[in-house]
Amino acid sequence: MQDLSKSSGPRFQPIAYLSMALLGAAATWGVTTYTSDARSSSITPEEPIASQVSPDASLAQNPNLVSAVVERVGAAVVRIDTAKTVETNVPDAFQDPFFGQFFGPGMPDVPRERTVRGEGSGFIVGADGRILTNAHVVDGATDVRVTLRDGREFEGRVLGTDPVTDVAVVKIEADDLPTVSLGDSERLQPGEMAIAIGNPLGLENTVTMGIISATGRSSSDIGAPDKRVSFIQTDAAINPGNSGGPLLNQRGEVIGMNTAIIQGAQGLGFAIPINRVENIADQIIANGKVEHPFLGIQMVTLDPQVKEDINGDPNSGLSVQADRGVLIVRVVPGSPAHEAGLRSGDVIAKIDGKAIKDAAEVQEAVENIGVGGRLQMELQRNGQIQTLAVRTGTMANEG
Repeated sequence: MQDLSKSSGPRFQPIAYLSMALLGAAATWGVTTYTSDARSSSITPEEPIASQVSPDASLAQNPNLVSAVVERVGAAVVRIDTAKTVETNVPDAFQDPFFGQFFGPGMPDVPRERTVRGEGSGFIVGADGRILTNAHVVDGATDVRVTLRDGREFEGRVLGTDPVTDVAVVKIEADDLPTVSLGDSERLQPGEMAIAIGNPLGLENTVTMGIISATGRSSSDIGAPDKRVSFIQTDAAINPGNSGGPLLNQRGEVIGMNTAIIQGAQGLGFAIPINRVENIADQIIANGKVEHPFLGIQMVTLDPQVKEDINGDPNSGLSVQADRGVLIVRVVPGSPAHEAGLRSGDVIAKIDGKAIKDAAEVQEAVENIGVGGRLQMELQRNGQIQTLAVRTGTMANEG
């Protein structure tokens, strides 16, 4: 679970501006001295996730609907406990032999390493032990323990993580496990029922219910500009420890992976659409990594107020004439955008003939075209219309 809280700042800054703290994996319960070697994660291609699950539409006719969903899915929701070894910042005074003369044998012995423990949730998508969760739940973990609802505990092996979408795949050595069914997040409509199952605040197998409040919330909308996800918003209660757990529809199908809340807000939670999760997980299982396309620009959506703010700021270094479109604030040197001739101050009006209204649409176009894809951009530059072709690169090569 990520905890997001608002902060103030100019409207035209290219990065949104809510502080972000990881929850779930970051919920520490104790600190002990610990050393361990990180485990390697070798994987082999597996059958795509979608082919292993099938929906159960009969649940929608059950008068005890929520109970039926929990009965159907609950056994496939797991608790994930992690341990991560981090270095301790030892004050210089404790390392200086000069001070040791004064402390003598009473000199404090400060450990150089400590273990941070955390907790999250996940759900089983393969009867052979493949589990999906948030990347931040297992990020950097030297020990991963997976506990099933029936009390069985397994050592988890992280097959791969994708911090850009906050998706990870964990494998346990087990067979004939219960699995979830995956729904279609593209068909979601606000007002539909939403059910969350997870381990919030250490309370195992907690069930909460609400509705889909909205779809298509951009990462900048919720203060996570480093993520490439359009989120599902729900009012089903989501708390630290729910990270990586499933968001379900009334048929018991997983429609999202619970991941974020905004601190101070009530009735607002966010989940990664399952279609996106499935795509990322399949790439992790097949290749051990995920390649994300990028252009190498920082951008902001224009409106008359943003235009006025930029033009009225002597430190912006930009002069904007357009009222609408997406303003390029910065071009990363050596990036695909730089090589194609894009400049800061350009306003993106169209991509491949489609009018662009906001920055999220630019990001969506880049994601859809993939690495090495070619985008035709219509730009406004100094009051003139220009057309440039840009071929996307791989995000890993950025900066």
